[in-house]
Amino acid sequence: MTSIDAKEAASALSDIASIAHRVRQSTTYHIASLMLILWGVLVFAGNVVNYLWPRHGAYVWIAVNVLGFAGSCAIGAFESRRTKLLSFDPRSVAAFVLFFAFGVLWSVGLGHFGPRQLGVFWPTYFMMIYTIVGLWVGAAFVAIGLGITALTLIGYFLVDGAAFLLWMAVVNGGGLILGGLWMRRS
Repeated sequence: MTSIDAKEAASALSDIASIAHRVRQSTTYHIASLMLILWGVLVFAGNVVNYLWPRHGAYVWIAVNVLGFAGSCAIGAFESRRTKLLSFDPRSVAAFVLFFAFGVLWSVGLGHFGPRQLGVFWPTYFMMIYTIVGLWVGAAFVAIGLGITALTLIGYFLVDGAAFLLWMAVVNGGGLILGGLWMRRS
């Protein structure tokens, strides 16, 4: 039987910890990529439909959020069963509901935002969370959050009228889709 010294054991444990970290990050990125693509498609479609039928914008976004929430729960539950890991946690659902309720309180209840301001508030509000989570989970989240926020603000100040919705379809919806595809490769 061969024995190893303390330095070799420490090195081996360090290698194991590094591999475990990369596997956890890969699993997180996989699930996040699926959700980013789902939300990206829904947000892209929501902005285009809102552009085509502006009077129905409130109903469009209610539908987008209900479908996105249900799809996110389904992805989480499916991935939990597939990987035998707890990737779907009821606390995540509670956190999303609280986060969303806080956004509604400020955007509708206290802020009284108009349609254009709502079109900037919600993407930047969600991207703030991506950026903060990225500080712990991985740089891809930070890059996606800051990139979409910056492009959203550029559109807010430089894109006039209803074309802003098309800008947001590409920037927010397209950005989420591209971010999801990028995460699949990370």
